[in-house]
Amino acid sequence: MLYHLLYPLTKYVSGFNLFRYITFRAAGATVTAIFICLILGPFFIRLLRKFHVSEKIREEGPSSHRKKAGTPTMGGLIILSGIIIPTLLWADLSNFYILLVLLVTLWLGLIGYMDDYLKVIKNQPRGMVGRKKLMGQIVIGLVFALFLLYIIPSHHYNGTTDIPFLKNYVLNLGILYIPFIIIVITGSSNAVNLTDGLDGLAIGLSGLCFIAFAVLAYVSGRLDFSKYLQIEYLPGAGELTVYCGAAIGSALGFLWFNTHPAEVFMGDTGSLSLGGALGVIAILLKKELLLVIVGGVFVIEALSVILQVGSYRFRGKKRIFKMAPIHHHFELSGWHESKVVVRFWIIGALFALITLATLKIR
Repeated sequence: MLYHLLYPLTKYVSGFNLFRYITFRAAGATVTAIFICLILGPFFIRLLRKFHVSEKIREEGPSSHRKKAGTPTMGGLIILSGIIIPTLLWADLSNFYILLVLLVTLWLGLIGYMDDYLKVIKNQPRGMVGRKKLMGQIVIGLVFALFLLYIIPSHHYNGTTDIPFLKNYVLNLGILYIPFIIIVITGSSNAVNLTDGLDGLAIGLSGLCFIAFAVLAYVSGRLDFSKYLQIEYLPGAGELTVYCGAAIGSALGFLWFNTHPAEVFMGDTGSLSLGGALGVIAILLKKELLLVIVGGVFVIEALSVILQVGSYRFRGKKRIFKMAPIHHHFELSGWHESKVVVRFWIIGALFALITLATLKIR
């Protein structure tokens, strides 16, 4: 909005020329997101407490978590406010990359909100039926894929994706590209959702992923940088840096309230939308396979659940971990919650650095 309102006035006020620069607008979106979360956070928390929108701790979870019962949830509303408002203010709203990532963020945020609503307002412990939630994720994945392949006028999205560490090589998925997109969006949103079990864990890791994607988006959208790094040039993709900036700021702002002991939980409203956004950005940047690295901790968390369930069902109720997802395993092994979170953040930072290193290690 500010870009469309103020940049055309450059001929009258030269200072408005700053709005042409993605770096300036990304920084503006980051700072704006932080302030929005810090300002709206206390208001949302009071509102959630007033209407008793509080977390109900599962009986099968770690016993140390019982004291968290009653903590306000649906804090994803704070996260979404911190992402969407700054993006609308600072981004070029005619850019199809921005429109698509906002569409998926809002859609999955709505699914998460409905799930949280059923859990905490309607007192349905399991929330939305799993198959309905999955169907909602598949539908938005399909809509996104159809937009990308048949509606958006770009020759870049032709069923191929980049292969990490290799230059001048791509993986051609052909007719499998649409199912692949659906799997990426569904998988990433569910992986972040599974990771959201400790104070500050999922939001901190998400922020690290968005930092890495901000760099990737910026260099992919610049002809000079993409040519130097020998990566595919994606005209307009640099605008995703503004969205990533808003997401980074929102993560920092929400972490102010979500750090241990948490004053509010993000709920599915936040985790599904954050995970879906990461998947969409990876697809738009043609870095779907790189998502496995940048979101390495999320992948490990999801795999721990899959392995645990598989072992329990097919090995005579034998478990691999003391509890899944794997962050609970370390809790039950004697690690304090804060130690688990910080160490997982460190691992997440390493994965983010490895991701950025792939720009040169090719």
